[in-house]
Amino acid sequence: MRNRWRTFALAGVALLISAAAPPDTPAADARHHPSAGGLSAVIRYTEYGIPHIVAEDYPNLGFGEGWAQAADQVCTLADGFVTLRGERSRHFGADAVPDQSLSSAATNLSSDLFFTGVRRAGTVEKLLRQPAPAGPSRTVKDLMRGWAAGYNAWLSRHRVEDPACAGKSWVRPVTSLDVARRAFALAVLGGQGRVVDGITAAAPPGAGPAAGTRSARGGAGATAGKGAVDAVRELFSQDGSDMGSNAVAFKGSTTANGRGLLLGNPHYPWSGGRRFWQSQVTIPGELNASGGSLLGSVAVSIGHNAKVAWSHTVATGMTLNLHQLTLDPADPTTYLVDGVRHRMTRRLVTVPVKDGPDVSRTQWWTRYGPVVSSLGQLQLPWTGGTAYAVNDPNAVNLRAADTALRFSKATGVDGIARSLRDTQGLPWTNTVAADAAGHSYYSQSQVLPRITDDLDRRCSTALGRTTYPSTGLAVLDGARSDCALGRDADALQPGIFGPSAMPTLKDAPYVENSNDSAWLTNADHPITGYPRVFGSTATPRSQRTRGALQDVSAMAARGALTLDDLQRQQFANRAPVGDLAAADTARACRDLPGGIATGSDGTAVDVSAACRVIGSWDRTVRTGSTGALLFDRFWRGLTAKVPAANLWRTPFDPADPVRTPHTLNTAAPGFATALADAVTELRTAKIPLNAPLGAHQFVVRGGKRIPIAGGTEGLGIWNKTEGRWDAAAGGYHEVTTGSSYLQAVGFNGGRCPDARVLLTYSQSSDPGSPHYRDQTELYSAGRMVRARFCERDILASPELRVVRARQ
Repeated sequence: MRNRWRTFALAGVALLISAAAPPDTPAADARHHPSAGGLSAVIRYTEYGIPHIVAEDYPNLGFGEGWAQAADQVCTLADGFVTLRGERSRHFGADAVPDQSLSSAATNLSSDLFFTGVRRAGTVEKLLRQPAPAGPSRTVKDLMRGWAAGYNAWLSRHRVEDPACAGKSWVRPVTSLDVARRAFALAVLGGQGRVVDGITAAAPPGAGPAAGTRSARGGAGATAGKGAVDAVRELFSQDGSDMGSNAVAFKGSTTANGRGLLLGNPHYPWSGGRRFWQSQVTIPGELNASGGSLLGSVAVSIGHNAKVAWSHTVATGMTLNLHQLTLDPADPTTYLVDGVRHRMTRRLVTVPVKDGPDVSRTQWWTRYGPVVSSLGQLQLPWTGGTAYAVNDPNAVNLRAADTALRFSKATGVDGIARSLRDTQGLPWTNTVAADAAGHSYYSQSQVLPRITDDLDRRCSTALGRTTYPSTGLAVLDGARSDCALGRDADALQPGIFGPSAMPTLKDAPYVENSNDSAWLTNADHPITGYPRVFGSTATPRSQRTRGALQDVSAMAARGALTLDDLQRQQFANRAPVGDLAAADTARACRDLPGGIATGSDGTAVDVSAACRVIGSWDRTVRTGSTGALLFDRFWRGLTAKVPAANLWRTPFDPADPVRTPHTLNTAAPGFATALADAVTELRTAKIPLNAPLGAHQFVVRGGKRIPIAGGTEGLGIWNKTEGRWDAAAGGYHEVTTGSSYLQAVGFNGGRCPDARVLLTYSQSSDPGSPHYRDQTELYSAGRMVRARFCERDILASPELRVVRARQ
């Protein structure tokens, strides 16, 4: 039966291949897959449900992508479109918590108020009307139109089987405008989207609280001093963040064949609307790229073509700034600029609510952006004399898809650089790339508010003088027109930095980023001289950055690198903090009188067995590592109790930033307590202190428990895994965020690049899909998928399946 199906599938593919086409180029014109005047595409599926989409032009390619994404992720996508329509409260209740994939909103009502406000203001429609390059290109609009048609066509022809949304009224057709709104939501994720609760709760004095909206974190904030710095750091910190990444590119001088190598390891949520989805997209003679796309996106986000590979990491650039408003004493909804009165714009937003009356709120907008009442825990009270407005330059940036599309068509890192320069569309990421000619490339080219250090010195308020040096958050005097952000000559929009200001490094032996600033992209070639808003220099690096720099610099020095070396790095699962602190911990543990430590509740705990387990731990977080779980629980408790400044005996030295700080301060109050608490926690849950990590860090798919390697941000793990801890359920019983779309890419001089890829959580979120857990099992085993890029490899797949998607 399999052979008969394969013969049929190959016959179908043969219709796509033009006799005049080169051996490795698929042909896909309308004569070979007619669609009766509508849009169409051919989708060839290979192992693990990876689609290779062929179409004659961009509208048809978008159609194929929308169809194929719906087939794998219809419920996740549909849920996101409910968010974008501002209808979560109508369908799921006002107080329920959204998955926060498209904003930080703490409740459905807050989310709906924000996104309904976007719709009512026609924000995305205005951006679509902007001519390129300031606005999206015609090509991207065609992709969006095609994507919506493909999604709708799949819905019209298939019954949804996924229990997450089967039979639900909120699974509805979409428009190209909905697709564009999703792109907008992703663009402002680091700006307005991060402070949705502050926008929707803002109200002038005397107006009363905005019922139904609440802070995601709550708590009293501060308008100056250390409390403000801590609040901003928490809001923008990578610790515990659901997005991060590592990426490294090696120059040809370090590789076995003289060509570039790239390893991409983005850390993104394992569920919800910010999952990656993998595919290959081809328009013969025009486009041929493979990689991972964020769900609902119309272009490959992270990937490769025959000549160049690229990845992204979340950047440290501060994507927003505040303007402190001086208000008219007679009217708190009027603000002054150079003494001239300006009335705020009122936007009345009404949201329907399930089993209750509609909720209406007024949002307040200024020339700088919306008024906000808080940034996370930082409270920004609206008084009779002062209010705060947030400026997010990505709120007028709908160019990210053009950047990604240009990446897919680049022929080397110079093409990547041109794409960044010409489109200026990346809102919150760095770019790392390598090419077949042996070049390496890094750039922090992102859309940032044009906050120069001089502007901050001239215009910062008291709050800004506290927050800017430490965090990059500028708070400018909104009452002065000479404090406007201005415009760089090479910038596509006012108020942002142009390409010439971006921290960039080309052709270093390696370039690496793990969500720290550009400073130590290569430890031997520090990047300096950029404004503080881009990130810090000469400050402590994260443990993950330190571990990554140790690893990749050693790899570059060793040389003769291959794809095998990249895969070994991905799955080495070394715990840098273990190398720094485990021996000190075991030694101090053994020195405790009688092996006794006192827990947080005052109970004396015998920890002598823990001393032996930690002492013999192999300093990795592989599934079979014994002692990893105990050290993880101890370290989390210790760092929660001991401030970073007191954690190490040898402090940070900017002249030795990769190796310092070091030597654990075991005399710090909290050390023995953290050890006792970790031992008590595991024993209470009947988890052996020397239990292998994979027995207690796992996911369950289709009733099967799959052990997961990797570890938390605080341990410095390259292969980041953040689990949901429940001791009673067996430990970390689900991964919330971590390694997602992995790619190790090299080049051999031919048309077919060497690539190994993996989507850690698998292609489909539907439990009934055969691709619900298949790649997750590979991930558990430390394996990757050999990518099929060229036609001969696609057609040779033993799992080849062909779908003709038509309108």
